[in-house]
Amino acid sequence: MVAPRELIPQHKLLSENEARKVSKEFGISFEMFPKIYESDPQAQKLGAKIGQLIEIDRQESSHKYKYYRYVVKG
Repeated sequence: MVAPRELIPQHKLLSENEARKVSKEFGISFEMFPKIYESDPQAQKLGAKIGQLIEIDRQESSHKYKYYRYVVKG
């Protein structure tokens, strides 16, 4: 049996420098990234504040993907 926490992808709060680097790499402002509410359990666990960027590592089959979410009020 798989424990529920094993189903949740790894979340990481990016530093300001890391977030700027990712934003520049994609050529978009932070506000253009998909959103995550500050009340989301993973955002709360990280202590994320409005305006920060969260990196999410997902494993699908044999591939690893990075997703990003911009923290908003809610």
